[in-house]
Amino acid sequence: MERLLIVAVLTAVIHFINTLIYAVRISGVRTGRLATAFSLFNVVFLLASTANSIQGFLLASIVEQAIKTGQELSGGMIPPGQLLHYPAYQVQLGLLDHNIRLVILAASLGTVVGAFLIPAFVNIFVRAIFLFEETGSVPRMVGMVLFSPRRVFKLTGRLYLPRKKTFNLTVAKKISIPKTFLFLNLIVSGIYTTGVLSALYAGALYPDFRTTAASLSAVVNGVATILAATVVEPTAASITDQAVRGDRSENDVKQMALYLAVTRLLGTFFAQLIFLPAAYLIKFAASMFA
Repeated sequence: MERLLIVAVLTAVIHFINTLIYAVRISGVRTGRLATAFSLFNVVFLLASTANSIQGFLLASIVEQAIKTGQELSGGMIPPGQLLHYPAYQVQLGLLDHNIRLVILAASLGTVVGAFLIPAFVNIFVRAIFLFEETGSVPRMVGMVLFSPRRVFKLTGRLYLPRKKTFNLTVAKKISIPKTFLFLNLIVSGIYTTGVLSALYAGALYPDFRTTAASLSAVVNGVATILAATVVEPTAASITDQAVRGDRSENDVKQMALYLAVTRLLGTFFAQLIFLPAAYLIKFAASMFA
């Protein structure tokens, strides 16, 4: 249970940070320093990468523990290929399904918190960009923020949460961004959210070749990466660049950030729907290579 809680928290942190990239686009447009904004965000993104690494082996250990427990409760030295026929192991699969769905729920919560704090982090990134220009070095900038209370106040002062009026105006405004782009962001977010989780669960469904099943998560996420790289990211980058050049307003980027955050959240709900079908599909693919 303790490992599950850690995994859930790490998952929430990962999705929280990934949602904040939309704040980076707005701050880049506001300051006219888009490349610097993304460069500074990469420092924050290191936290998500670290959390992702820890999350991976903890999830794998939870699956291994479920297989081991199911084996013990089914009578000891049961060949992995026959485990699925034992009620005790089916109970473990049910518990594992429930636990993984809690992890996906944590992804939804992290996305909600990240979306809610986008306006606050826009201001933080704007101040961080100017502070970086003043110091000329990320380590020096971090040092000044950590050891100078005045810098901390300047960086985080006058932060605000989303205003209802601003939200209503953004929603009421006609959507000026491609709807296909938003739909694909939902699909990509869903696949990313459940890719590794479905692959690990597929390993529990096919214990003989669980390593093969887990490895197929790279293929699943590869599909999402191709969609993101060919459709989602170029469109978002184009809209952002148009705003930097003055061909679009900053409000268009705000609207894009809002709808990308919403579709990202819907993507985590979509992940709940495709979690099991994806696991069985990965299990089938693993059996083809076995």
